[in-house]
Amino acid sequence: MYRCGAPGFARMAIGSGPRFSALACWHGHDFLEIEMKRQSGFTLIELIVVIVILGILAATALPRFTNLQRDARVAKLNALQGAMQTAVAMVNGTALLRATGVAINGCTTTVAGGGSFAIQGSTPAVPICSTLTNFYPADALAGIAMVSLTVPTAAVTGVPTVAELNAQGYSWTGAGGMLVQNAAGGYTATCGVPYTAAPAGGVPTVGPAVTTGC
Repeated sequence: MYRCGAPGFARMAIGSGPRFSALACWHGHDFLEIEMKRQSGFTLIELIVVIVILGILAATALPRFTNLQRDARVAKLNALQGAMQTAVAMVNGTALLRATGVAINGCTTTVAGGGSFAIQGSTPAVPICSTLTNFYPADALAGIAMVSLTVPTAAVTGVPTVAELNAQGYSWTGAGGMLVQNAAGGYTATCGVPYTAAPAGGVPTVGPAVTTGC
């Protein structure tokens, strides 16, 4: 069998292009074989197609990524609402038991359900008290905000500041209730859980959560 490279055979280029070159092997007038040598690299058209595909992927993935971030904020807000509802129930039970007008661990709950009650760690020497309104958490930093979240605070009273809440992605206002940081990095009532303190003989209002601004 004839093979290129044997004595009497010669190679000659018969064509070239951006993707391959062809070498023909000849022996006299007999055409024996063609060797194809592929070359590396992309054509301009291929590069354009790749760029277009990446652009399409970016256009479809970016909005979904933004939606995921919003979903995370909404989930955080719903978790906050659950924590507030749990805190309201626990505080109410504690206040009913301690409504004697006598100080317990440095905090006094009045017979009418006002005053305050002692948080874990409170002592007569260093009281850590959460304020009450009609046997339920007051609408205040020392009330609903203090019992709903565990926030590191420098205050010996255990009451977090707004800045300390912000450091954890939360806030509180008297008008808006408990808030979660929105997409712009701020805090508004459109991304929060409204809270209204209990009226005499009634119960507080927690929520519903407002997510339109998250």
